[in-house]
Amino acid sequence: MKPLSVLLFAGAALASLFSSACASDPVISEARIAKWEPSIAAFEKKDAESPPAEHPVVFVGSSSIRMWDLKATHPDLNAINRGFGGSIIADSLYFADRIILPYEPKAIVLYAGDNDIAAEMTPEEVAADFKKLSKLIETKLPGTPLLYIAIKPSVKRWDMWPDMKAANDLIAAYCAETADRYFVDIAPVMLGADGKPKAELFKSDGLHMVPEGYAAWKTVLDPILQKALSPKG
Repeated sequence: MKPLSVLLFAGAALASLFSSACASDPVISEARIAKWEPSIAAFEKKDAESPPAEHPVVFVGSSSIRMWDLKATHPDLNAINRGFGGSIIADSLYFADRIILPYEPKAIVLYAGDNDIAAEMTPEEVAADFKKLSKLIETKLPGTPLLYIAIKPSVKRWDMWPDMKAANDLIAAYCAETADRYFVDIAPVMLGADGKPKAELFKSDGLHMVPEGYAAWKTVLDPILQKALSPKG
């Protein structure tokens, strides 16, 4: 990884440009930016005190990422967790210059979209934000794999599943036709024989997962991540 001073300077430059680009997006309000600033600043403080290894796999997104114990599930993977709970795809997009791009990651794993649908965004809007993030990564980090973990079916938000599945389908189609983009469909391992979410994979809130939920995700993610990290050619 580049020296921290260089990264911070580059991040500041990107921030000014990218903030202007996002200023017209009604989702990215000043209040929303202020809400996440302490979390983002905490990541930067942690990096300054203990710089991560070069070219990690960056896991980013909402609370399902934030609560993921990567050391337990992927002890041999050079990975860092940059999840911040309650976030939507547009938040990771806005803060990409601070929580994704500086690491020059070997790959990026994203889970977001859950809160987007809960906030009454349409499947098309969710897919559009994913495409924006994808294009930013391709511009700034050409050839870097981006893996999208599908919006999960959950007990708490089961009534939203039709819209979540529609967003998943749009993003899956985009990934299928776009180089270095991978759709990680975790829905089949989270649904029971009755076609509904397996309650045993969730905490009492019916939304966040217990370790068994992450273990189920791992069975789907790891083969795709291995493929994404394999040398091309």
